[in-house]
Amino acid sequence: MQTTIQLKHEKVTIDLSQPIDISLAVQDNAGVGAWYIDQPQIKHVEVDGYVGNVKLGGSTNFNNVHFNPHSHGTHTECIGHITEQFYSVNKALDKTFFKAQIFSVEPDKQGEDQVITPQHFQDLKSGVEAIIIRTLPNGEQKNSKNYSNTNPPYILEETMIRFRESGIKHILIDLPSVDKEKDNGALLAHKAFWDFNGDQRLDATITEFIYVPDTVGDGLYMIDLQVAPLENDAAPSRPILYKIL
Repeated sequence: MQTTIQLKHEKVTIDLSQPIDISLAVQDNAGVGAWYIDQPQIKHVEVDGYVGNVKLGGSTNFNNVHFNPHSHGTHTECIGHITEQFYSVNKALDKTFFKAQIFSVEPDKQGEDQVITPQHFQDLKSGVEAIIIRTLPNGEQKNSKNYSNTNPPYILEETMIRFRESGIKHILIDLPSVDKEKDNGALLAHKAFWDFNGDQRLDATITEFIYVPDTVGDGLYMIDLQVAPLENDAAPSRPILYKIL
């Protein structure tokens, strides 16, 4: 089923029957993880003789889910992630469809680090509001890797400044953070993108822990950035891509 979306300066036609899901789900005691905490726990409720598990004789499956949005699965965060004042990601988006561009990036070596630089994005197209970063190599181990104490690649501050100055509102990446794992709380990439020390961008978001399969080529797409309605600085999300016809 085709539909046409009116953007600020153009109309874009997509096929809604061919969605491309680039999210990673929260799983019980499994899945991707980071930030030195245990894996998620999904466990049935037991209260006053009721057992929330059909296999154990209950009438329904009724589970509690214990997880951290930043550590487990695909999540989207707003500037509230780094501010004293509370800002909710649930209020950050007044629309969900954006023109996006996928870049496959092999990070550069910088000492013991791997970094993503402005030079990786020289082919940035006009009208793009969201950048989707697939880091190379792109093995499926990304779907279950625990990144704690691994010093993953990260985005340089000057790269985020370029994104901000280019009008990019949404960054999506297949890593646990846009910043260096251990940076003594500097958070240079987050702060640069959200203009933390300037005109703070309350409508800009960062989405981490996506996974873009190799079958999805680089280039332009429409993205439907669906975020769970949770009043928090970050929430689980399900970004869906559509090819532009």
